[in-house]
Amino acid sequence: MKKFMTLILCVTLLFSISSIAGAKSAVPTKLPDSVIDISKENTYPNPTHDASELVPSARTKTLLKTANVPIENPVLIKLLNESAIHPSKWSIGYSARIYLGEWPLNYMSKETSVNWEFKKINDNAADARGSKSAQQIGYVQKIQAKVSGGLTSDIPKKEEASQLIMSKTTQKTHLPISFSTIIGAGTKIDRPYQVQSKQIGHLYGYVPAVNERGKITYGEVFLILKGGKARIEVRNIMQQGIGAWMPIQDHLSLRYMAR
Repeated sequence: MKKFMTLILCVTLLFSISSIAGAKSAVPTKLPDSVIDISKENTYPNPTHDASELVPSARTKTLLKTANVPIENPVLIKLLNESAIHPSKWSIGYSARIYLGEWPLNYMSKETSVNWEFKKINDNAADARGSKSAQQIGYVQKIQAKVSGGLTSDIPKKEEASQLIMSKTTQKTHLPISFSTIIGAGTKIDRPYQVQSKQIGHLYGYVPAVNERGKITYGEVFLILKGGKARIEVRNIMQQGIGAWMPIQDHLSLRYMAR
């Protein structure tokens, strides 16, 4: 009997842990019903961000494979693409060490979550307390609202680090994230809500955002030329923890409340 109770306890504990893990599934497979894509309704045309990656040339690919640290920085890859390196097979005894600078090299994601009510930007209200019948309430953006995100702390080469974080997060979430988004005044959503008599109804609008946490790897990059061959060497490697908030562009989360 004691063994049986122990078995039940273990199964219950395992089920509880599994349920918690499922509840913490941060990256959704689809948008919640309360979240609406307003890319067509938005009266402010937000610029689209090209999520395509810079493709390294065949020569750059070969060179990147020689590095002792993975290099994903598109600015550095572009620099290597545009550089002409033609070491001669006959340059016996020739060697060179070229310092290319300190760079953020790659970003490793640790945790990604979505706050569907990151920033409240609008409140539409309907007062049916003096009415004998229900009233309707719809969403209309009263004033233009800008919602900004950003990195949670200052780090070296902030712009390039931001690119790495956004690229990795976009691949992970498949959401149209940006570091800022604007909802234009007069933006309407065709989704009416019923406000019952003797009630006041409020329809709130929120801009959702993705929260990303992970590590940026920095290092000093050297181009080594020796014996007719070229390779990359990274020295003084350092990792730094970083977080970021990135609003989901042209999306609104609605919440209706009545009292």
